[in-house]
Amino acid sequence: MENSDCMFALYSPNMLKTFQQCERKFFFKYVKKISMPVNDAIFEFGKNIHALASYYLKKENIDKMEYSLNAKEREVWEALKGIKYFSYEFVESEYNLSVKIGNYIFGGRIDAIVKNNDEYFILDYKTGAVPKNPKFDYQTMIYIMAVKEFFKSERVNFVYIDLKNKDEVKIKYTDELGNDYKSRLIKVVEKINSNELSEKKADCFCEYSSICF
Repeated sequence: MENSDCMFALYSPNMLKTFQQCERKFFFKYVKKISMPVNDAIFEFGKNIHALASYYLKKENIDKMEYSLNAKEREVWEALKGIKYFSYEFVESEYNLSVKIGNYIFGGRIDAIVKNNDEYFILDYKTGAVPKNPKFDYQTMIYIMAVKEFFKSERVNFVYIDLKNKDEVKIKYTDELGNDYKSRLIKVVEKINSNELSEKKADCFCEYSSICF
């Protein structure tokens, strides 16, 4: 099995996370573009909360949407609606943003960007788990660098809103982190494009297991 011709126009956090998790899964999903059935029902809860937040920040009428929430969704939504960041100046929500680092383009869709006293806050709502190493999660790295470049500001923060535990994790940009992020992102893309593919893991049971040999 050869991992060839995988120079992509844009590298998203999900692509890089998939590669980090399993190079063979990345190969099937993004190089061969093989789609496998997944249970979309587990994503509906998160989608509803994200949609509500976006409309709310844009100051659109969400009365009907709120009325249709079930008890669990309502509890999570009320907690999210009360966070301090929602009182900051609204910049964008559900926003596609990209950045060039080295010879590669990285980007994706940001849940929301708000601003307070010329300081930007990238908000990411997590109805599940916050990444184990949030400071160096690909989502953190790509979005901080993209917002920094697009808005020409070094006063940038990434905030994971932990809706499950009603908590938050905030990462503040520094030049040291920025240089580290650039190095890490370029390194992983160079590995993706190296035509090397790891052996199948004995304990691998993802949706591609049936075709992975």
